[in-house]
Amino acid sequence: MPPALWEQIDSPLLYALPVFAVFIALEAISLRHADPTDTPRPYLAVDTRTSLGMGLGALGFMIAFKALTLVLFVFLWATLAPWHLPTGAWWYWPVLLLVVDLAWYGNHRFSHRVRIGWAAHQAHHSSEYFNLGTALRQKWNPWSEAIFWLPLPLLGFAPWTIYVAFALNLIYQFFTHTETIGSLPRPVEFVFNSPSHHRVHHGSDPEYLDRNYGGILIVWDRMFGTFQRELHTPTYGLTTPVGTYNLLRLQYHEYGNIVRDVRAASGLRDKLGHVFGPPGWQPAARPRTSAAERTA
Repeated sequence: MPPALWEQIDSPLLYALPVFAVFIALEAISLRHADPTDTPRPYLAVDTRTSLGMGLGALGFMIAFKALTLVLFVFLWATLAPWHLPTGAWWYWPVLLLVVDLAWYGNHRFSHRVRIGWAAHQAHHSSEYFNLGTALRQKWNPWSEAIFWLPLPLLGFAPWTIYVAFALNLIYQFFTHTETIGSLPRPVEFVFNSPSHHRVHHGSDPEYLDRNYGGILIVWDRMFGTFQRELHTPTYGLTTPVGTYNLLRLQYHEYGNIVRDVRAASGLRDKLGHVFGPPGWQPAARPRTSAAERTA
């Protein structure tokens, strides 16, 4: 591979893939004799193949996304940023990881609360299993991330470092997708995202919906009122299951639902509501008018 091309796609995430494979295999082996009705449950072959297929596809889309947005971010950083932060300073990487994690929280919350964002993100929540394999069930539509990363090069962070920090964030989150680990020590659970916190996030139970958006840190959820501790084993998956293992349908069916609802909507406000309102948004019922009022 030409060095110039490799520089564009090189990422800690690529080096982590063999580690992911080893841990998935170890978890699957350790759970192979588990009772499907107990917690944790064993892997389901077709579900795991679907997650792996999504992960491979997401890797390709991520590389393309990085190549496209890198041009924009370098332009902004080089021409509009009032300063360039020193990447060699001792504080640079801790501050960048903190800022990227906050941007992740914002993007993640947007992806759950705005329907067009949910259409891209919902594929990650489509599995009714929760294990390390589920962590690879990633979206093929990472467009919203660019919106939330956009301020970072303007703040002076070197574009290449933004991608490295984001990859480290994803690597950390891989290990939160498991039922084999219970609660961690309280100081850890207070500050960091954990398997217990992330199980809540993947739950479709009413008390668990739209909670625990944090990537590495759970303190953002505590600060912004979206934290929920684990009360019971969640019911995983979407509130309205898709009922398929077809990759294209899992990734794109919600976009089709949006198009259908927009076409059926009667006014511009309702059409916009179906796109930018929260998932499940419906137009407010309008009071009926009498015949006399309609002809007045």
